[in-house]
Amino acid sequence: MKHRVRAMLTLLLLLLLGQAFAQDTQGSLHPGGNPPFTQQELDQMLAPVALYPDPLLAQVLMAATYPLEVVEAARWSRANPDMQGDAAVRAVAGEDWDASVKSLVAFPQVLQTMDDKIGWTERLGDAFVAQQGQVMDTVQALRRRASEAGNLQSDAQMRVVQEGDDISIEPPSPDVIYVPYYDPNVVYGPWWWPYYPPIYWPAWYGYGWNGGIAWGIGFVVGVDFFFGDWDWPHRHIYDNGHGRWYGHGVAGRHPWEHAPGHRRGVPYRNDAVSRQYHRTPPPDRRALEPYRGREAPASAPQVPPGHATRGQPGRFEGRGGAFENIGHGADVRANSARGGASMGGQHAAPRTGGSGRRGH
Repeated sequence: MKHRVRAMLTLLLLLLLGQAFAQDTQGSLHPGGNPPFTQQELDQMLAPVALYPDPLLAQVLMAATYPLEVVEAARWSRANPDMQGDAAVRAVAGEDWDASVKSLVAFPQVLQTMDDKIGWTERLGDAFVAQQGQVMDTVQALRRRASEAGNLQSDAQMRVVQEGDDISIEPPSPDVIYVPYYDPNVVYGPWWWPYYPPIYWPAWYGYGWNGGIAWGIGFVVGVDFFFGDWDWPHRHIYDNGHGRWYGHGVAGRHPWEHAPGHRRGVPYRNDAVSRQYHRTPPPDRRALEPYRGREAPASAPQVPPGHATRGQPGRFEGRGGAFENIGHGADVRANSARGGASMGGQHAAPRTGGSGRRGH
């Protein structure tokens, strides 16, 4: 049953790809597929996570390259609302998700947000696969802005270390991780791309946000829980091996490599990346005409391709992606609800974090 549900999810997402390509009614796609993300788009999509502790940020970016598995893991998390931290990761050891996706069940509110904003998650992953160096440059630029605005400094929940032009954010204790919440419209100072407002979501339950960075409860994960290792000066991310916690992995430190098998059939956004991972390029737009969605009303505001709609942070137009313009993962879940019982029982109310204390 689990495989049938996954097949249904994959088919649905491939059909939704047609809806995304239908948005490009003038045939204006780049000859090699979609062009690289612009700096405006990278600032926009990375703003809500650039201030995460380095180990957690690494797991989020790696997991984002496997959006369908993120949807599945979020479903498991909703069905097991009392599970978090290393106990949750041990409970999903038998799942065939990528280790980075398994790691995120330790942080239910992060996983739930990635699922709710699955279009953003897919774009984040596509950017990390194709433009890793520029993604890392963008994270550092955002951290410098937050520091200059007086909103990034060491406290009881994080240790901020600057070496040259690069800023690292580390947990004070390797076995307890605090997940920050902040409003990108505030923490970086005045936003600099008026047509690309940063991705934003409301504060999680239990977070006493007061304009800076807020903190909830710490998640106990154990020493050596994380396996992503940043080399900021050389703009690389390394995999230190993850056999102990996740049931597989390669011993030793080596550059992180995307595993296309965990993509589960979700297309890459352009031909070059598809060829790199020996996957079929996105289908021709004309072949997807039967799946065209309803056209936007004539009175709807016209937004240039790739721009976020004002008043609806995080909504994108055009640019081609299997999850584009879906809104959130609930649309995916609603179309596969009949198979939900085979994935771990009835769904509980979404878990968005526990009680916490006010940040600094």
